[in-house]
Order: sequence, then C-alpha cells, then structure tokens
Amino acid sequence: MLIVSGSIHVDPEVRDGYLDGCRAVVEQARSTPGCLDFALSADPLDAGRINVYERWESDEDLHRFRGSGPAPAQTAAIREAQVAKYRASGVEAP
Repeated sequence: MLIVSGSIHVDPEVRDGYLDGCRAVVEQARSTPGCLDFALSADPLDAGRINVYERWESDEDLHRFRGSGPAPAQTAAIREAQVAKYRASGVEAP
C-alpha cells in the first residue's frame, strides 16, 4: 500500500476556489481501481494550506490515475508543495 501525504499552499483568497475546482478530481480518484482513499481539505489554521491524503494499492494504480498531473491553472496557483509518497508494509488498529 502507498500513502501520498503532505500539503500544498496557495494564496488564501483562492483556496476555496482551488478546492472547488478539485471536486471532480477527488470523485474520479475515489472511483479509480486501486484507490483506497483520496482527500484534499482546507487546513483549519493556515488559510493558504490544503492538506493532501491519498492511499493506493500499488504504484501502477497511482501512476495510471495521476497521468500528467494537475491542470495548468491549478499548477499556476500552487505557491509551495510538500507532498511525499510512503510505502506501508502493514496495517494495525490504533
């Protein structure tokens, strides 16, 4: 299992619009084979931060969905991104 997690930063005044523009992407990801979870959310403390959380069954599933990445307008709005991919070797209840 893969976990993609981190944050992207946009100007605070465009964050809500940015997230609205991602709605179709979230729906598409969640219906993609191999997607276990996909969420983009507004950070409650930082008005320009968007939290990223994804879980995928495999690299192949992730790459098949990811394709060429965000739309050009979305890419242009991103001021900073700190997102990484992690490999999970096991799952336990908390």
